[in-house]
Amino acid sequence: MRNKVIFIAAIIGLLTGMVSAYIFGIEKKPPPPAFNPASNPYAKGFYTNGIIESCQNSGENINIYPEVPGTITQIPVAEGESVEKGTPLLVMDDSVQRATVEQLKSQAEAALALLEELKAQPRKENLEIADAQVQLAGASLKSAQDQLDKQRKSYEIDPRSVSKDVLDGAENAAKVARANFEVIRKQYELTKVGAWIYDIRNQKKQYNALLKASMASNSLLAKYTIRAPIDGAILSINAAIGSYISPQGAYGTYTGDFNPVLVMGSSQTHIGVRCYIDEILISRLPQASQMHAQMLIRGTNVSIPLEYVRVQPYVSPKIELSSQKTERVDVRVLPVIFKFEKPKNIDVYPGQLVDVYIQEVEKETKSTVTPQ
Repeated sequence: MRNKVIFIAAIIGLLTGMVSAYIFGIEKKPPPPAFNPASNPYAKGFYTNGIIESCQNSGENINIYPEVPGTITQIPVAEGESVEKGTPLLVMDDSVQRATVEQLKSQAEAALALLEELKAQPRKENLEIADAQVQLAGASLKSAQDQLDKQRKSYEIDPRSVSKDVLDGAENAAKVARANFEVIRKQYELTKVGAWIYDIRNQKKQYNALLKASMASNSLLAKYTIRAPIDGAILSINAAIGSYISPQGAYGTYTGDFNPVLVMGSSQTHIGVRCYIDEILISRLPQASQMHAQMLIRGTNVSIPLEYVRVQPYVSPKIELSSQKTERVDVRVLPVIFKFEKPKNIDVYPGQLVDVYIQEVEKETKSTVTPQ
């Protein structure tokens, strides 16, 4: 009985193995591709990577950094929005700077008021007081002189009528009155002339210095509001209300480095494509008038012809597409910029990577003979 059970189990195992071998041996058909892979549209052309960006006459997308540090209080625009030049894009807390502006403005106004006061001298009321003091000093001088004359006349008639001490006292009193009169008269002339020209010049310079400091502080206040430098579209906002930003940019939570606070692009009908040509392929580039290229959007079967714009004539290390600061191998590339009209049947965005094929020109090879 036991042998019979073992025999049946062996038969079942054998059948299971044969069925499994048959099932796993059936060749499975691969699923159809989601899209046709990019193919070279030219009989002789080479491939390169490209990145979509806004179409600029020079440079790349506009990276906006604040000129002053601060905390964001308002962001009146949204990503994808088209704005005109001068439109406020971001507002930072400017309470401290605004108070500084008001302080310097008040100081400049006080300096101006003092300058106008100096220019308005002599004041009528001060001149009247000085004139009255001159008249009072003149009256005192006349009284002292009259008293001296009487003492002298009496002494001349009868020396015994006036003592020598009384006569000397009258003479001294007259001299003091005359000196006092001269001082008050000169003070009147000084008051009548007005402020000294050097005092006016010094006060004017102080006013100009405070005025310029106020203007500089007011210009700095304007930098707490970032405005659009051109007519264009907002591509990216890398900060939120309440975030602290500095001239280094905004700290990226996911990247761990500093990024531009805003990125803008032009709002034209064309879009730019920046391609990086490996240095070993530079010699195979055609002339500008013969430049033909096509862009293939990844994930689709869409192919778009490109229009040549310019070449940036500087070969640099290939770090643009990978964002790597260092390279193990020094691979250098030449930036070539194309443009194309915005397609209506598919959306493309700045920063998107695309495949680009550039038609290669055939060049005649010349042999070089080295003299023996």
